[in-house]
Amino acid sequence: MAAKAKWPTKRLSLLAEFRNGVNYNKSSFGDGVKVVGVSDFQDYTKPRYNELEQINPEGIVTERNILRDGDIVFVRSNGNRELIGRSLFIEQPPEEVTHSAFTIRLRFNSSEVHPKFYAYCFRTPLIRQGLTASGGGTNISNLNQDILNALEVPLPPLSVQRRIASILSAYDELIENNQQRIRILEQMARSLYREWFVNFKFPGHEKVKLVPSPLGTIPKGWELKKLAEFVTTKYGYTESTNAEPVGPKYLRGMDINKTSYIDWSEVPYCPVTPDDHKEYRLKVGDVVVIRMADPGKVGIVEQKVDAVFASYLIRVAPKDGRLTPYFLFYLMESDEYYGYITGASTGTTRKSASAGVIADYRFVLPPQQLVNLFERRVSEIRSLLTTLLKQVVNLRRTRDLLLPRLLSGEQQLLGTKYES
Repeated sequence: MAAKAKWPTKRLSLLAEFRNGVNYNKSSFGDGVKVVGVSDFQDYTKPRYNELEQINPEGIVTERNILRDGDIVFVRSNGNRELIGRSLFIEQPPEEVTHSAFTIRLRFNSSEVHPKFYAYCFRTPLIRQGLTASGGGTNISNLNQDILNALEVPLPPLSVQRRIASILSAYDELIENNQQRIRILEQMARSLYREWFVNFKFPGHEKVKLVPSPLGTIPKGWELKKLAEFVTTKYGYTESTNAEPVGPKYLRGMDINKTSYIDWSEVPYCPVTPDDHKEYRLKVGDVVVIRMADPGKVGIVEQKVDAVFASYLIRVAPKDGRLTPYFLFYLMESDEYYGYITGASTGTTRKSASAGVIADYRFVLPPQQLVNLFERRVSEIRSLLTTLLKQVVNLRRTRDLLLPRLLSGEQQLLGTKYES
């Protein structure tokens, strides 16, 4: 696996130990210990601790299940094979954190390693190919401790490991800074929507009386409407995915599940010709909503991209100018709408919402002038957000191109001498 590198290699079982995560179910959720689950991986290098769910640890979590500084957590099992083998680095966790049974924890027990170096190693194509080879197939469906034990990994001198980790960490710090700014901009746009259209503190609200309505008191002149009057809906379709740039991008629920924006650099492709499935082509201003498993999460198409959408999604598009794209998006992204979808969804073990349910939502329609003003204000915020996101994509690309070169032992990049 690591024959292309100039470093000696060593079996991972001689450097580390492994442990599967904890089993729990929906009844376990509540205040307690935060838990890293498969949905928390995405393309992150470290967990976003503030976004992790919590479980009651009683009878489930022991000290052996708590993650420590320097641990690496892998996706062990998932219906989506693309996620198998993805990893997160645990660096100075701010509180007690455990991990789910669908993951494996690696903990180094050797003084020959710098854990952060291997956190980067495990993200390279070389290592992913090594996992696949050890798994005995072209694409492993489950990662287990035997596969990890048998994996051969490069073992450069400890000083070189630290140097490589330091170089790559500089990129991650820039990425995290941009992501933090993105989160602030997201919150600004959400807060603006809530202030104007939920709390009714819009510009000039002092001069507008509140009047009773079936949904409570609302500003005089505002109307109660159903979403179906202003939008068209369309179910997505099922298609295979491909990491290679063949065909359009194929947007899935997992691509919008954690954020209010779509990171198209992480969306796979699907092998259809440009003329196939024209009715599923996405355009700027389309809103997509998850209809199954976790119904109600939404994203918005903000840039021109050749893309279609998967069967777990429904496209919701404004059919005239009365609802502008960002007003529609933040209406559907609101806590009120999510609560409505959660309550209206059907199914005991797997919740789902139909297009009819998604568009049956009653809301308060403001005057057109205010909707247009909101669109302009939020467009400025989202433009800044998109610029930062493009910078993140470029930084990731540079980091990921640099990583295999560093692992190959290019001295001019490392700026140091070593013994190969």
